[in-house]
Amino acid sequence: MHHGERPEPDRRLGEESPPETPYARSYRIRDVLVVELRGEIDLGSALHVDPHLEAAAQGPRPLLVVLDLGPVDFIDCFGLSLLLRTRRRVVERGGDLRMAVAHVPTRKLLAMTGLDGVFCPVWTLEEALAP
Repeated sequence: MHHGERPEPDRRLGEESPPETPYARSYRIRDVLVVELRGEIDLGSALHVDPHLEAAAQGPRPLLVVLDLGPVDFIDCFGLSLLLRTRRRVVERGGDLRMAVAHVPTRKLLAMTGLDGVFCPVWTLEEALAP
């Protein structure tokens, strides 16, 4: 799979993902729940993004969530707060959250806020999915 290709969802019985929106979609690759965010992640897109993040934090155990920010063009402090809340909820349930970020301005924002040490982002989805 190359960046830009859209993996097909791997649905399991009894598991429903929120509907895809212009800003977010959720799908599974093996036992990993991937939440792909795209466009501008801010207060204006929160209603479209939050259901995906909420569902990810409530997923079945063992809980491994990858946030794919590859298609994100912009994220502000409100968007970062949504991601932090999701991480906290996943970790509280004994899960692991990983992040893929190729957008240099987003990586700079994570570094400036000190959140690169919290999220430890990798460059590609493939890296985030690696064991």
